[in-house]
Amino acid sequence: MAVSNLEMHALFVLGDLRAKLVKQFQSRFVYITEQTAEGIYMAEIDTESALVVDDKPGLELKVGDHFRAAVLPSREGGKFEIRFRDIKLTLYGLGEYAFVSTAEGEGILFKESGRVMLVFAAHEQLQVGLAKILKAATGKAAKWRKGELTFKASE
Repeated sequence: MAVSNLEMHALFVLGDLRAKLVKQFQSRFVYITEQTAEGIYMAEIDTESALVVDDKPGLELKVGDHFRAAVLPSREGGKFEIRFRDIKLTLYGLGEYAFVSTAEGEGILFKESGRVMLVFAAHEQLQVGLAKILKAATGKAAKWRKGELTFKASE
């Protein structure tokens, strides 16, 4: 039988990351991208029409029916699970995320294997150049060369 636990270190690191993600959803327009060497998927969330639920005691964030982020126990001491529609990422701690900032807003970039997910809080709705702006934000911490991902983590 697998034993799962949530260590204090994981609780603080991953709990802090969840709190920073909650701040992203205080912006009216949040953009989520999943990017690999093959391509990019982008979506816009209007937080006025999508219900944002911050469950602090449960260490979970839910936005509408499509986005969920939670700190969960694991064999490794704790994990941070992010789900957006059919996309699921699992992070185990430091070195797997980066904070990025551009003139248009701020974002958190999450890395798992050869792909990244960007949660980008824009200062205002991005009407023109959406792909260019989001790729530029991703490019501050993640680059693909010959199909290999190079990632510069914040912590």
